[in-house]
Order: sequence, then structure tokens, then C-alpha cells
Amino acid sequence: MTEHDHEPIPGLPGMLPKDERILWQGAPDWRVLARTAFHTRLVTGYFVLLAGWSLGAALARGVTGIGDLSGVALTGGLGLLAVGLLNALAWGSARTTLYTLTNRRIVLRVGVAFSKCINLPLRLVGTVGLATHADGSGDLPLTLSSDRKLGFLALWPHARPWRVSTPEPMLRAVPEAAQVAAMIARACLAVHPHGTVAQPAPVAAPARAPEPAYAQTVAA
Repeated sequence: MTEHDHEPIPGLPGMLPKDERILWQGAPDWRVLARTAFHTRLVTGYFVLLAGWSLGAALARGVTGIGDLSGVALTGGLGLLAVGLLNALAWGSARTTLYTLTNRRIVLRVGVAFSKCINLPLRLVGTVGLATHADGSGDLPLTLSSDRKLGFLALWPHARPWRVSTPEPMLRAVPEAAQVAAMIARACLAVHPHGTVAQPAPVAAPARAPEPAYAQTVAA
């Protein structure tokens, strides 16, 4: 991982070698990222429940004036602030993220405050997963065969959830995820000529599941 201030090619820390070419570039959809990585719907539901509890308590005590609903207003205001901040973080994260697939590697340019590039050679990619959402976007976790491990916090939110001890980089909230997964699979197979390709139907990511089910796309 290298931090950089200037990109000769958008999303890449340097010029490409003569035998390397870009196959695809994309970025997360910030709205999907907000829902799936920053859990804005869950936080919204939490504050709605708190506001409802506060309203019920106020009604039980008896509402004689607007001041008796101050707790409801405070809870609602805090909820709006929290969800607004999470949406802003998701927007900033998506705006500063660019995923690049070449015929030699996958590069994740990430980082809101400090930009960095994570280079993943295709020869080290063991499998590519796929979890799709209703709008066709999806998440693509990558398992690596390298002994060197990437830090979960250094990757987040571009990391597969709940894989803290063995972090897996993940392309998050990618539009047209199935087509991108197939493209990555073909690029991996070009590097791993003896690999195998599975052809499962895309697995829809459950809205409330702690970790979506991922269809395996390619195995080296």
C-alpha cells in the first residue's frame, strides 16, 4: 500500500507497464454503500424506536404542552444528525474510491482523509465472490493466496464483513456487479489457466443478514 498525492492515471499510483492494460474501472454507488456498509436503515430504525418509546412515555404521563414532547424532538434530531453523518461518510468514501481491473492486478484506490492504493496481483487472487442487491449492484469479496495479510481497519469499508482475523478485500456496492464479477473471473483465469469457473446464479444479499451469502465465481 502506498499513499500518493498525484495520479498519472486516475485510480493508479503510476503509469502502466507496456504489457498491462486497464480492463475496467468503477466506483461504489454511495446510496448502496450507505445502506450496506454504514447501515443507515438500521440506525434509522433504531432512532424511530427510541422516538416511539419517548412518545409513548410522554403520552402516558400526559401531554399538556409542547415542552412535554421535547424528548421526542431531541431523539428525532439526534437521529437525523446521525443518519446525515453516515450518509456524508458514505458519499465521501464513494467519491474518493476507484476500483481498477487490469490484465495483471486489481487496484483499490481508497481513503477519504489519506488516499492510498492497494495493489492485488491477479496471481494471488484465489476466489472472487458475488453478492447482489435488488438493483443489480453488489459486493465482490476477494480471497488471497498470499501469506501476507491486509489489515481489516486499513481496508474498511472495502473489506468483507466479519472476517477480522483473515481480512478479505471487497469491491463494495459496485453497479452491474454480475458483469464485473464475470470480467474479473476471466482476467483471473487468463493468469490461472488451470483454474475453474463456477456458474451459480447471483445470490441476493438479505437485507438484515449479518453477512450476505456469496456465490463463488472463480477458483484458482
